[in-house]
Amino acid sequence: MCGRFTLHHATEEITQRFNIDDFTLSFQPRYNIAPTQPVAAVLQDKSRTLEPLQWGLVPFWAKDPKIGNRMINARAETVAEKPAFRAAFKYRRCLIPTSGYYEWRKIDDERLPTYIHRTDSAPFAFAGLWEEWHAPEGDLLHTCTIITTEASDQLSAIHHRMPVIFNPEQEGIWLDPDLQDGRDLLELLEQTSNDELTSHPVSKQVNVATFDAPANIEPTA
Repeated sequence: MCGRFTLHHATEEITQRFNIDDFTLSFQPRYNIAPTQPVAAVLQDKSRTLEPLQWGLVPFWAKDPKIGNRMINARAETVAEKPAFRAAFKYRRCLIPTSGYYEWRKIDDERLPTYIHRTDSAPFAFAGLWEEWHAPEGDLLHTCTIITTEASDQLSAIHHRMPVIFNPEQEGIWLDPDLQDGRDLLELLEQTSNDELTSHPVSKQVNVATFDAPANIEPTA
């Protein structure tokens, strides 16, 4: 799964890396992004934009937005079938930029946090879906989820699941609004390679969602 991540690269680096055409979003470095918080997301329609979304997808048909608290991840194996995700999978795909993410390795009775990032420390992105929910009062809520898959051989010792991560060419295909064939999209989710990732243990202070500081990603060993 993916339950915490970081985005400490500058806004300008993110807009250049993902070829953003238009954005009004500017963000501060984050070292402990948690569910229900706002995240930066890359969307594409007539242009490619960088927009804020709330992490935890609320389906358009939901009666209570609290359902989003349970929708922070969508499994790649079932994303095309699940009622909460299938419409977004076809029509509302996004990328969620990141500098790295946390996973917890279970050793005996302890869960030890590990930070996973690119070997070159460059930004990358998770495959995501987004939705628009209309509140009864008329307000709009824009939310998202991160798609996960089976962990690569390299990362499976840390956790059996991991976010879907594309290369730049695959990112463009994923964002293409004209691509709506479920078989092609599922095949794309199966083609990911994560050889560029590395990991190191970090302090348990990251367990506290309100602790958001550069110290979170510093190696402990």
